[in-house]
Amino acid sequence: MSGLLAVIGKGKDPQLVKELSKRMSHRGPDENDLQIMENGSIISHESLSIIDLKSGKQPIQGTKKAWMVHDGEIYNYQELKDTVLKEHSFRTKSDSEVIVHLYEEFGNDFCNMLDGDFAFVVVDGDNYIAGRDPIGVKPLYYGLDERGRIYFSSEMKPIADQCKTFSTFPPGHYYTPKKGFVKYYKPEYEDYENAVEDLNLDLIKDTFTEAVRKRLMSEAPLGVLLSGGLDSSLIAAIASRIFAESGKKLQTFSIGLDADAPDAKAARNAAEFLGTEHQEVHFSIEDGIGLLEKIIYHIETYDIISVRASVPMYLLSKAIAEKGIKAILSGEGADEIFGGHMYFRNAPSTEEFQKETIERVQKLFTADLLRADKSTMANGIETRVPFLDTAFLDATIRIKPQEKQPKAYDGIEKYILRKAFDTPENPYLPNDILWRQKEQFSDGVGYNWIDELIEHCSSQVTDEQLAGANVEFSYNSPTTKEAYLYRSIFHKYYPQISAAQTVRKWIPKWQENQDPSGRANAAHKEGNFETAKSGVAV
Repeated sequence: MSGLLAVIGKGKDPQLVKELSKRMSHRGPDENDLQIMENGSIISHESLSIIDLKSGKQPIQGTKKAWMVHDGEIYNYQELKDTVLKEHSFRTKSDSEVIVHLYEEFGNDFCNMLDGDFAFVVVDGDNYIAGRDPIGVKPLYYGLDERGRIYFSSEMKPIADQCKTFSTFPPGHYYTPKKGFVKYYKPEYEDYENAVEDLNLDLIKDTFTEAVRKRLMSEAPLGVLLSGGLDSSLIAAIASRIFAESGKKLQTFSIGLDADAPDAKAARNAAEFLGTEHQEVHFSIEDGIGLLEKIIYHIETYDIISVRASVPMYLLSKAIAEKGIKAILSGEGADEIFGGHMYFRNAPSTEEFQKETIERVQKLFTADLLRADKSTMANGIETRVPFLDTAFLDATIRIKPQEKQPKAYDGIEKYILRKAFDTPENPYLPNDILWRQKEQFSDGVGYNWIDELIEHCSSQVTDEQLAGANVEFSYNSPTTKEAYLYRSIFHKYYPQISAAQTVRKWIPKWQENQDPSGRANAAHKEGNFETAKSGVAV
């Protein structure tokens, strides 16, 4: 929805803050503004208007002297206005404004009341609070400069050369000057031993349907990223039904190297079945390679799988933005919840399987969510992820892990998710989509993409450079030529050690080949599960 920047403390030049904020103007191409507080603190906002297109400009002032900036969407904002905030007067119709009023009503203890994806800062005189959504769908960073001023920013770009140290703001926390970081999101599933719920396919179906429904909230045009895989296809299936209730047709979008790419073919099949208004984008490997510097600058990471997947996602979001779409739904999170990645089938025990699902959900903000947000916001597109709805997480992560493991279903990953939407009397999807094997996005756009990308990186990095990588990059040293090239580009834009330390490399467990591609796992095969599923029952 936007980019926020807050500088807490005296003495910072407002014009400089405005220029720093403009470094992420791609996050909010519609309008921008800043507010100078009485104590010298400054908050700034780059806005992408999705809710309240006319009067929702930020920063927003509360009833008294508190001001706030917010990135994201609050899906239950109307419910909050009608209940706990019914005595408050609102200046706008924006979903964001409920945050400052919740602060005025409840002090710092309100983050658990918010149902949404958010990063925010509220400044009230010398007091302030910053917070981030439970899973980290929206990015947020914090840092300190040489004079002790604290910064909060949606991206590293505005603060990397201003702060002596900076880091990633932890999801599910808020921060105040008196208490420091406070963990407000404490779901029962964080303890793997609480995975005790019996399988309830109707609950999976109902909570996910509601998660999609609430994320269709928008006054601006909205669409769905449709890769043709299970996760995005289920989102499109549900969204197209909801759109049809009001006589509308859903717009869906896919990308591939060509019309024969695995994802492109599957997406066309799904779109034809669902009757969506489908648009397909093709890109060349040369185009993708030519974008590497721009991509790494925007996504602010050197993680291999994030870079690989961000190139097609950036190109697709660029095409979507040209169509006037401002928000899209995407399928991140399902593989972590249900153990869908290929390596999960190699888990040595049920306990280790469950621990890994929880850890991967908790760390999504360092990889898939970072990539999904920044590669699309680079083109002014907001990405919404219904699989990471907190109600859906509560309903699914605590299911007994033996019900989720692929080995219980002849190796079919995410079997219970598929089965929840396997309704022959009123099918959500064609069988060859509902039972299609997992393809990671960077694989599904065309297998040649990764193969030739690796070859290109090898041609750009010498053996001597790779041999000296642990000296050149002493922290998180690259071990392949591909990793070295990405790290070198990252270092060009973000040379600070604090920047390098924000990155977590995604490495699959329980397999010999440590490449993060799904094809690196011996279980991967081209095709789907259609022939296998008939002999398996829940």
